[in-house]
Amino acid sequence: MARGIEIRQAHFPGRAPIDAYGNGGFRFADMSHRGSILCLPAGIHGWEVTDASALDLEDFRRVLDAAGEIEFLLVGTGTSIVQIPKPIRAELRARNISSDPMGTGAAVRTYNVMLAESRAVAAALIAV
Repeated sequence: MARGIEIRQAHFPGRAPIDAYGNGGFRFADMSHRGSILCLPAGIHGWEVTDASALDLEDFRRVLDAAGEIEFLLVGTGTSIVQIPKPIRAELRARNISSDPMGTGAAVRTYNVMLAESRAVAAALIAV
């Protein structure tokens, strides 16, 4: 029996700086990804989030699962800064993760600097 194309969630195994962003996606590690991404210590994953005003705790499940490896989470909220909802901030704090919302461009630049400094950083970046 013939199988169709299998679609898998995008994943890059490892840490990599973000080379470029815009036009609805990101470039990193000589690859490009359309849509939002989560940059975690274990790899870069596609992230289904498109609207920062609709963030909920489940959107951060992978971040919470990696809590022992992350000290700081940068949240790129698109073209404008949107506050992270209180329940999400509280859960991150409970796991000793500091979080900072900022525009996606600023989050990309800050992530790259912190990554180069070998800091325990992660980023949740909404595509612009």
